[in-house]
Amino acid sequence: MQKYYLKTKGQMSKFKKSMPPYIIAELSTNHKGSFLEASRLIEAAANCGVNAIKIQTYTADSMTLNVKNKHFKIRDKNNLWYGYYLYDLYKKGSTPYIWHKKIFDKAKSLGLDYFSSPFDINAVDFLESLNVKMYKIASFEITDLKLIEKIASTKKTTFISTGMATKKEIFNAIKIFKKKRNNKYILLKCTSNYPADPSDSNILTIEDMKKKFKCPVGISDHTLGIGVPLASVALGAQVVEKHFKLKSSFKKKALDDAFSLNPEQMSQLVRESKNVWKSIGKISYGPTNNEKKSLIFRRSLFAKKDINKGDLFTSDNIGIFRPNIGLQPKEFDKIIGKKSKKSIKKGSPLFNSHF
Repeated sequence: MQKYYLKTKGQMSKFKKSMPPYIIAELSTNHKGSFLEASRLIEAAANCGVNAIKIQTYTADSMTLNVKNKHFKIRDKNNLWYGYYLYDLYKKGSTPYIWHKKIFDKAKSLGLDYFSSPFDINAVDFLESLNVKMYKIASFEITDLKLIEKIASTKKTTFISTGMATKKEIFNAIKIFKKKRNNKYILLKCTSNYPADPSDSNILTIEDMKKKFKCPVGISDHTLGIGVPLASVALGAQVVEKHFKLKSSFKKKALDDAFSLNPEQMSQLVRESKNVWKSIGKISYGPTNNEKKSLIFRRSLFAKKDINKGDLFTSDNIGIFRPNIGLQPKEFDKIIGKKSKKSIKKGSPLFNSHF
């Protein structure tokens, strides 16, 4: 498989190893059904320094059936949305289509990239009418090959989330992109639990994904906090997606509130992910250019007493001290027992000319 991403221009140039991590704020359900809240989320995301905001494009009817039986009810008591019927859950969490253009215009005005996860073919058509530049395929849709084909056909940059996906399922998705001659895809390591336990993240897979699929790889993270995404950047993640919220309210919490970052946390993620990326560097031994000025604070040999000409050097009159001006510490034993050729004041560095 060709290393497309090293040669692709345009949007894909943002995801090169030479670029800092690309940070996506997923708004998801955190608008709480209010466009004003959605607008505030976008403003807050821009202030945090993210690269892009993402929303989700679906209706309850496009996701499931409006049927109230056990098949359509979340019955796992450990599930964040326990007790919901799927139709009611998706209806409550959806972003109205009528908001999409206003959301994208708001993001554009603040200098942010913007895109969405379409959950059915009609949603792709709708987003195309708004001229979105990128897409995301959600983890649960990675087996919906008709949807993937539709998205791949747009020839636009696409993030492919891989929660629960087998290698074969990932290859099948990529195969469709290759068939459509669309080489603009980025895989996202993901854990499809909400919230996810860090022990399920298995972020060592990131490097393996890069080797196997020969494309940029990032992370779509649902753990609490920023530890997992920062570790992912250290392991080569070029994209980080996290759900984003405003400060939590006890009066009305969004469906995704529990695993979303607030503005303070998102700002930390943006700042520290860049620092982690910078720190990766290269294999290096010896002082860096910036370290060279610190060499002065190493130790060297000094007279710790006044020494007269002809005196023998002993451990009583010379020692190893900072700063690094005189002979190196390794010379100490060679000097002991030798005669001083000249008088030396206490605090003077020792040199070869002294013996």
